[in-house]
Amino acid sequence: MSIQKPKGTQDLLPGEVEKWQYLESKARDLCQRFNYKEIRTPIFEETDLFIRGVGETTDIVGKEMYTFLDKGDRSMTLRPEGTAGVVRAYVENKLYGIPDLTKLYYVGPMFRYEQPQAGRYRQFHQFGIEAFGSVDPSIDAEVIALGYTFYKEIGLKEVTVEINSVGTPAVRTVYREKLQEFFAPVKHLLCKDCQSRFDRNPMRILDCKVDQKYGEGAPEILDYLDEECTSHFALVQEHLTAMEIPYRINPRLVRGLDYYTHTAFEYKAAGIGAIDTIGGGGRYNGLVEQIGGRGTDQPGVGLGLGLERILLVLQAQGVEIPKPEPLDVYLIGLGDAAEKEVTKLLHQLRVQGLKAEKDYQSRKMKAQMKSADRFQATYVAILGDDELVRGEITLKKMDTGSQLTVSLADLASNAAKTLFE
Repeated sequence: MSIQKPKGTQDLLPGEVEKWQYLESKARDLCQRFNYKEIRTPIFEETDLFIRGVGETTDIVGKEMYTFLDKGDRSMTLRPEGTAGVVRAYVENKLYGIPDLTKLYYVGPMFRYEQPQAGRYRQFHQFGIEAFGSVDPSIDAEVIALGYTFYKEIGLKEVTVEINSVGTPAVRTVYREKLQEFFAPVKHLLCKDCQSRFDRNPMRILDCKVDQKYGEGAPEILDYLDEECTSHFALVQEHLTAMEIPYRINPRLVRGLDYYTHTAFEYKAAGIGAIDTIGGGGRYNGLVEQIGGRGTDQPGVGLGLGLERILLVLQAQGVEIPKPEPLDVYLIGLGDAAEKEVTKLLHQLRVQGLKAEKDYQSRKMKAQMKSADRFQATYVAILGDDELVRGEITLKKMDTGSQLTVSLADLASNAAKTLFE
């Protein structure tokens, strides 16, 4: 029996991978404009990083992590999300000592053991950003705005931003008690997961799709915010309004990670069934010190956007991703001497920046022309042994069939690009 890819993963083949390259290039371009620098962290880390960073009460740590013992009997985990690893790198490399705000972005694979479904894989990919060193609500708004701008620039339609404040640990302690009082009479009716969450993190019950009906009328955290949290949340809204980023307040939005404080947000878009969340993030004051220890604390805020879900929504909305530029020229050599010259010309054209290709299967000219057509080459350059003697080559424009003869010296020169414009 042949070996197949693991469940919940996918092969990104030519013709499809170009869509990913397009999204990644848009993300990188946008981050340059917003002054975020790329960071690349390992795809596996010590397991304790995610237990401390993501939180023991989360589904990610409790049920979804790919954890293994390495040959040194150390517990390692494939990263289930991006923030914890970036925070670890931020602390380990003492980036908190830099006087300016540290603004980072990443693009790469994450891993969670969960049931595969539309837009959800066991190996999935995220584009994320993290900003460290400021409690200013305007950086919360900037992070939200960057994500929204990314969606708009790739052509997603009807993207909505939902925001909430999840307060501080002190605020949540009070709110937690209120939620437990509310859910206590129906605790026995809750799903198994939410019965566990009742004691550990009752806010997560609000996020459960199964027990939504039992959460109707539950206390809202916005009613328990202190003065600092209320002010911070109001200023975030002011900045979003000033930037003309449309949003709505969702008091039930809690996110699935324990480290959030103050601002939490999600992006929604219709197109992939019941799952409409395509990204989200929030502020996480206290996480840096929690991971790095005393003396390292810096406030942070970030987001993570799932590329698989974005592609599904783009497809559902009928948004066409721009196709890569076609070949500039396909070279055909007719005869042994001409074929050797074509190999040399091919390299010269590529070095000059042209997209060029030739046949490597010793096919007849008709088959090579068909190959050029499949590659959507703009021109075919045909060289025979007789033309080689004369120092000439024929250029045929594929869409019109028009032909012209140019000198081999011109084609090989640094001005060759002008011949294909």
